Amino acid sequence: MEKITLNKLNFEIIINAPVEKVWDTMLGEETYLIWAKEFSPNTKSWVEGSWEEGSKIKFLAKDKNGISGMTSEIAENKQYKFVSIRHLGYVLNGVEDTTSPEITALMPSYENYSFEQLDENTTKLRVYMDSDPKYTEMFQELWPKALTKLKEICES
Repeated sequence: MEKITLNKLNFEIIINAPVEKVWDTMLGEETYLIWAKEFSPNTKSWVEGSWEEGSKIKFLAKDKNGISGMTSEIAENKQYKFVSIRHLGYVLNGVEDTTSPEITALMPSYENYSFEQLDENTTKLRVYMDSDPKYTEMFQELWPKALTKLKEICES
């Protein structure tokens, strides 16, 4: 199967909170689940692994079909500045797939978060990611909702 050309998506939001709070809220174990629920509101989702550079990390959800999600690694982590997630494959029914032709046509793909402190209490958060063309429309709809939810949590 030949390589699929991924779409490049970009999102940004201004959050009225210091960069440390935005970072901690976006990546925090409990708070991550609150804003990321916008991507799968009807499922139980969670993260397994660590945000440390070089660490393996999985983004998982459980629904009637079992456990599914992404298996990834943290390609880069510059605290309060930048995180790069290198997606390596999918998890389907609890089984990791990083080698099938369908997966190798798409992977690796990247999801990056950059944090810019504009002033003492204002942060610009940018998300830029590679998207499988069949999911681009969904991400264009859901990322703004997720970032709005993150903003609400950070500013409350």
